[in-house]
Amino acid sequence: MKIANENQDKERPLCVNLTNTPLPPCTIVIFGASGDLTARKLIPALFHLFCNDGLPQQVAIVGCARTVLDDHGFRKKMQESVQPESAAKWAAFATHLYYRQITYDSTAKFEELRPSLHQIDIQHQTGGNRIFYLATPPTLHPIVAAMIGKAGLATEQNHHNGWARIVVEKPFGSNLKTAMELDATLHEHFTEQQIFRIDHYLAKETVQNILMLRFANAIFEPLWNRNYIDYVGIVASEKLGVEHRAGFYEQTGVLRDMFQNHMQQLLALTAMEAPSLFEADRVRDEKIKVFRSLKPFDRENSGDNLILGQYRAGSIDGGNVVGYRDENGVNPDSLTPTFAMMRVFVDNWRWRHVPFYMVSGKRLPRKETKIIIQFKEVPHSMFSSLLDERIDTNRLTLGIYPVDEIKLTFQTKTPGPSICLQPATLDFKYQQLANTPTLDAYEKVLLDCMMGDQTLFWRQDGVEQCWKFLNPVLDECEICEGQAGKLHPYGAGTWGPEAAQKWMRLLVD
Repeated sequence: MKIANENQDKERPLCVNLTNTPLPPCTIVIFGASGDLTARKLIPALFHLFCNDGLPQQVAIVGCARTVLDDHGFRKKMQESVQPESAAKWAAFATHLYYRQITYDSTAKFEELRPSLHQIDIQHQTGGNRIFYLATPPTLHPIVAAMIGKAGLATEQNHHNGWARIVVEKPFGSNLKTAMELDATLHEHFTEQQIFRIDHYLAKETVQNILMLRFANAIFEPLWNRNYIDYVGIVASEKLGVEHRAGFYEQTGVLRDMFQNHMQQLLALTAMEAPSLFEADRVRDEKIKVFRSLKPFDRENSGDNLILGQYRAGSIDGGNVVGYRDENGVNPDSLTPTFAMMRVFVDNWRWRHVPFYMVSGKRLPRKETKIIIQFKEVPHSMFSSLLDERIDTNRLTLGIYPVDEIKLTFQTKTPGPSICLQPATLDFKYQQLANTPTLDAYEKVLLDCMMGDQTLFWRQDGVEQCWKFLNPVLDECEICEGQAGKLHPYGAGTWGPEAAQKWMRLLVD
């Protein structure tokens, strides 16, 4: 027997190395290529993949926007944004970059784009495979999608003549009605298998690991229910204000920006049942069951389950910052919420009466994303006659940002003759896996698009279920009487309005 080898095998990771899966050749067409998302996220992600042999050899990247640029100007602009350490690597990558000026509502411009893309396909031998990435403002999504279809660019011939996929960034509409209208427009020219609705939160390492933690370990799932869990907290706080996104944020607010997508996805991963197989539709089927089980929002008692806020002037990291209404581009009488805390209930057998606290806001003390699983107190304390204080309960924290980590707190006895309990923490950080390569969220979703894997993307029925839950919340905070009175001010650099503090104390360390 080879005991040593056997022990080594126990420490060896069980892997399906997706980065080594052969990727099909393709052309990636980015609409909105002169914008912030392309410069800050998409091109850096593609360049990083290129430097690590993560892109197919036959690949072309075509930026499209209204800005007048040529190939050279686009390459220079992207280089200034990426600031590559290796000039040689960038020079090699830049040979795959192209730019085509376009008017989004012009059929003629899209028809001119078609032969241009065909020539690039031939030059880079991409076989007609194309990803159309909508990095435009959400209001342009239906317009661009329709123009792609009218120009004949959405049509898939057969396996040998190329495929076409469209990537849509959130938000998916501004309410249920507009989400359904957007979907109808997309389906005029694309099938459901061609549509990739992106939520980059789902591609973060720790978010992906929620399912692994729950369903690949026997110790957690038996406790993952109303019998042992007191409450669940989902926190996504930001230090920044609206910055240059005031125009977008005034129309969106924190509920549409964060709760309709990111927050409900994190809730679904935490609360869902185990799918029979780790396949895209089976995973998404279980998420939709969670969305359908959300207890309807009670408008008559909304104050018990919803607290909204808007930041005022304050201090962040020792520097003074202005309030939301004084930001450039914001209406001085704006009633747009920048902070929200919701208490929701998943009304099923597993989670009956367990509150899920979801909180997100801008100009809070730190940028942090985490999920808290707070366990119940022990049913009976045998130490009550020895200890005056209440024993702290166990807590499992899944850190998503700034540190990818899993922390479990529990009670231990302090060394010595006295009977004293103190909390201890088991802390696993993904950085400990130093030899394991990690992918940025946008790198992961771009690879999934190339491979046609929709596991980490929204399906339309999930989008609609989330809007059905959120619409009454939006009605309550946007068109109800006394709207201004429901919006609580809070100083920048604090943990939200005073009315939310009883809940925030449960979630903030």
